[in-house]
Amino acid sequence: MEGLGASEPYPGLEDKLSLFGQFVGDWVILEDHSFQEDGTETVVDGELHWEWILEGKAVQDVWMFRDKETNKIMPAGTTVRMYDPKIDAWQSIWFTTERLLWWIFSDITPNSFTWRGEKSKDLGKTWMTRELMKIRRKEVP
Repeated sequence: MEGLGASEPYPGLEDKLSLFGQFVGDWVILEDHSFQEDGTETVVDGELHWEWILEGKAVQDVWMFRDKETNKIMPAGTTVRMYDPKIDAWQSIWFTTERLLWWIFSDITPNSFTWRGEKSKDLGKTWMTRELMKIRRKEVP
């Protein structure tokens, strides 16, 4: 779509946009551990692609995982993250059926990070880790 992509953060907001802007680029999901309520765990790998959008006022990330049966990388979902200067905070939209989700980015370096997704089924009284990923920046050839 013409006008959706942008090459850099919006001028004057670079500092505020750097929280998620630091992830712009291509990443490799080394291992994605998904934990089910019955205690089972699956592990897959995949890719993650971030880019500036909306005149550099937002970032979009596209999550892709390897299908174990076909060994093909398949799109899994997308998140749009916009900085809102009115509240001095980011707002994120992930398209899912889950109710309450909490995303934690940790161990952040310029070339790697850990991502943990937690969910709550009791309106935030308790949380369960549903996903844990080790991610590194894709090396440029």
